[in-house]
Amino acid sequence: MSKQQQHLVVLDMAGTTVADGGLVERAFTAAAERLGEDPATMIDYVRATMGESKISVFRHLFGGDEARAQQANLAFEEAYGELVAGGLIAPVPGASEAIAELRDQGRTVVLTTGFARVTQDAILDVLGWRDLVELTLCPADAGGRGRPYPDMVLAALLRTGAVDDVRRLVVAGDTSYDMLSGVRAGAGIVAGVLTGAHDRAALTEHGATHVLASVAELPGLLAGDAI
Repeated sequence: MSKQQQHLVVLDMAGTTVADGGLVERAFTAAAERLGEDPATMIDYVRATMGESKISVFRHLFGGDEARAQQANLAFEEAYGELVAGGLIAPVPGASEAIAELRDQGRTVVLTTGFARVTQDAILDVLGWRDLVELTLCPADAGGRGRPYPDMVLAALLRTGAVDDVRRLVVAGDTSYDMLSGVRAGAGIVAGVLTGAHDRAALTEHGATHVLASVAELPGLLAGDAI
């Protein structure tokens, strides 16, 4: 594959490549209850900001009280980790095969998440995905800012050196914040998938260049050299 045909593919995890059956909401609920908070007052904001760094979500919810936000984030990560350890996650159907196909096509693939590294690693371990891709990134790996900032996408570019133009970036995710991060990074393809938090209208509104039924369709899209 020539340099002009290469892509760096940056994929979200929960909702895009990982099916977690709404565990994010369950973990937020558990975290709120552990802190004596009413989760009903928070859940709408949590749904609207799916894909964002979780510590950023808690900073907003607790009005900038950093100690409280950190406490809540820790409770969330613990709750989500317990659910993951309980075997309540699985690959999105066709995701593992799609990633393998992308790599067979000569493309570099990176997995990103809004979770902390400890949670990301727990997911990778449960799924047996430690060696599935070249690089995995969480917000802390990109200076601390998660989506909708472009930092993780650009960190993937800088760390892999896989392409020489941001227009050769492909970003795929299931949330409006995934779309925004791809647009802000200058990605040539920003693909929304309908296996997670947000619908076609939200994905398109926030910059999706393509909307796919699932990440399983991505290798076929790129095989047509769409960018």
